[in-house]
Amino acid sequence: MTIGKAGPTMTSAVSAADIAPTAYAWEILATGLKVRVGRKRMAVDGLDLSLGTGVHGLLGPNGAGKTTLIRTLATVLRPTEGTLELLGESVGGVAGMGEHRALRRRIGYLPQEFGYYKRFTVREFVEYMAWLKEVPKAEIPGAVQRAVERVGLADRADERMKALSGGMVRRVGIAQAIVNDPTILLLDEPTVGLDPAQRLRFRELLQELGTDTCVLVSTHLVEDVAAACTDVVVFAEGRLVFQGPPDELASMGGPEHPGDSPLERGYSALLLNPEQVRGTW
Repeated sequence: MTIGKAGPTMTSAVSAADIAPTAYAWEILATGLKVRVGRKRMAVDGLDLSLGTGVHGLLGPNGAGKTTLIRTLATVLRPTEGTLELLGESVGGVAGMGEHRALRRRIGYLPQEFGYYKRFTVREFVEYMAWLKEVPKAEIPGAVQRAVERVGLADRADERMKALSGGMVRRVGIAQAIVNDPTILLLDEPTVGLDPAQRLRFRELLQELGTDTCVLVSTHLVEDVAAACTDVVVFAEGRLVFQGPPDELASMGGPEHPGDSPLERGYSALLLNPEQVRGTW
């Protein structure tokens, strides 16, 4: 697999508008975004975020609000306050979420857990998801074949889902997320259940996808971010506490901070004292 050149980091002066003939500057643009979970808790609390083409890693401790953010970007949840634009289209508000059908066709989404009929074969499941995403009927067979090949499951395409290991099911989930060639790809803990070799292949796929797609990967594995992402977004208590290249985050740590790599130590240092970087990026 050829590894493509990664997209620009969000700290550069080059915007998505400069590198693609689109009508929007950023694939994802949030301003003052708030998303409430339940009656009281604001899981996303005043988020300002802009993401363009490239691979963006989303880090944060458990309960930080990462999954809520991903679900909101996937148009599963409605914003409570603030503004959210996806591919230049305003999302949420009084118009409701049902008017974003065309937008959803351009989004790929892998949740932490997804349902499927166990009697489906891999091919049948990805075909079904392609149909739900309104991929033109004549294009579905080719799109499905490309997707299963990209996740290394071409030789298992006609096996039933119930016979697959957890890691293979996760790879099927990635295949359905990319079957429609999305412009925005949202992946929530995509490497759970993958063995080391599969994770390496997945990192290569991320870098390839990031050449012309806005990819946001929520993960707790810092090493995946270091290997595949050009931009890191750190979330804590529903707020953005850092956005920048991995090297910048790594520079925040020292030998006194826990972690097996410079990036892990920088991430640990940031979580111990997030106020040290507020307003600096």
